[in-house]
Amino acid sequence: MRQAIFLSSACERTALSLRRLLLVSVAITPLAACSKINDVTGSIGQSNARQAPATVTASGPELQRQLTELGQRYERRPADRNTVLTYSSALRAAQRHDQAIAVLQKAVLAKPQDRELLTAYGKALADARRFPEALKVLESAHRPERPDWTILSTQGSIADQSGNHALARQYYEEALKLAPGEPRILSNLGLSLALNKQLPEAERTLRQAAAHPRADLRIRQNLSLVLALQGKFDEAEAIQRQVLGPEDAKANIASIRAMIAQSNTWRDIQNLDRPAPASPRGARAARRS
Repeated sequence: MRQAIFLSSACERTALSLRRLLLVSVAITPLAACSKINDVTGSIGQSNARQAPATVTASGPELQRQLTELGQRYERRPADRNTVLTYSSALRAAQRHDQAIAVLQKAVLAKPQDRELLTAYGKALADARRFPEALKVLESAHRPERPDWTILSTQGSIADQSGNHALARQYYEEALKLAPGEPRILSNLGLSLALNKQLPEAERTLRQAAAHPRADLRIRQNLSLVLALQGKFDEAEAIQRQVLGPEDAKANIASIRAMIAQSNTWRDIQNLDRPAPASPRGARAARRS
């Protein structure tokens, strides 16, 4: 079956603007310092071989305090894998991507078969938008006989940020087979749908994610953003108020409104479901569907 694809320059600008809005949305909020996906679980304490590495979810002064403590611990025990994983998690939360990559790269060189270190290294590379390297590392960490949904979800995120939303959704669907209903996967899938201009479906998916008992602040922020992109500003602000103070919630929605207005995204979103006019300049060669 052949289908003619018509894309006007306005539609192309809309897709780019929407991608920019979604990819930077968390940075609008005071939660940005703790917005990274948590890769490991546990609690911060003295590291030993039996203890699970810790997840770092702090922000602001508390995050800086933890970074200082973990940095000192890393200086004392740079070969300890739990210390490496916890310290690199804190560095990623603080958006110190190059340092996180350096710490993990050194550990991976010493333990090239350690799947958890490889996974964390791949995710750190993805944070820094070093996508080809990240995919190569994540592929080496992936074991078909023991698949890891977090790796698949990260691969989906990389595909989304590279503009390949169809491939991204394949990764998310595979991840959901391993972890049905996992809110972090659903959140990534919801953003992928939004990037592909499927806003009502994105909203449904993000509502499902946000209703999960383990839904975190970032997931609610993502739902709020997609609601705002559809013009549902009051509901979007109400969700923001659940995780922020009234003034911060109001400021965030105002920021999203301004970004939409500046990029003409809102005007174009209103016409997403309408067929684009065919024109000699806007027409693209038909492709096989």
